[in-house]
Amino acid sequence: MTNLPQIFKNNRLWASEITRVNPDFFRNLKNQQTPEYLWIGCSDSRVPANDIVGLLPGELFVHRNIANLVIHTDMNCLAVLQYAVELLKVKHIIVCGHYGCGGVKAAMEDQPHGLVDNWLRNIRDTWRRNRDELEMIPDQSGKANRLCELNVCDQVINVGNTTIIQDAWRRGQQTTIHGWIYDLADGLLKDLGVCIFSLDELHTLHKDK
Repeated sequence: MTNLPQIFKNNRLWASEITRVNPDFFRNLKNQQTPEYLWIGCSDSRVPANDIVGLLPGELFVHRNIANLVIHTDMNCLAVLQYAVELLKVKHIIVCGHYGCGGVKAAMEDQPHGLVDNWLRNIRDTWRRNRDELEMIPDQSGKANRLCELNVCDQVINVGNTTIIQDAWRRGQQTTIHGWIYDLADGLLKDLGVCIFSLDELHTLHKDK
């Protein structure tokens, strides 16, 4: 049975370099976790959360799944969200999708993909709600990219609709939800302009939908 020696070698080199730059890094890291940000992103291996935003371990709390979905029956996501908000007291929740998302592309296809189709049902609903806009885009790639953006916007609202966030707002906790998208082609983030920091903001977005 192999123990993947290259991975362990990479790990030792990484730890050595971190220690060289900051000798106290791991000593400090093991004693605290005080991130101000929760990142809800895609599982895609090309989208490394900490690297994209230039934050070190301990500075970004991360949850990832296929197509960066926030589904109200997903206890995994809800548990992460509750821990981040109620225990870590994060100030910002970032829902970040990415162009070229395989999950979004699969949701657009008229063919079965197995178990994952159940997970992607939410994206198909987003497609149907925005069909008129999407059908006006001439090429399939453009349609997919726009659906990636619309999916992020819907997930921002889904975060805001959780009792976890609404209870936090009611007790005066300052927590803001942001919708971003990442471009694999140039490594840059784009703010989609969907930002919720209160129940009033959430209700406004609902009216716009």
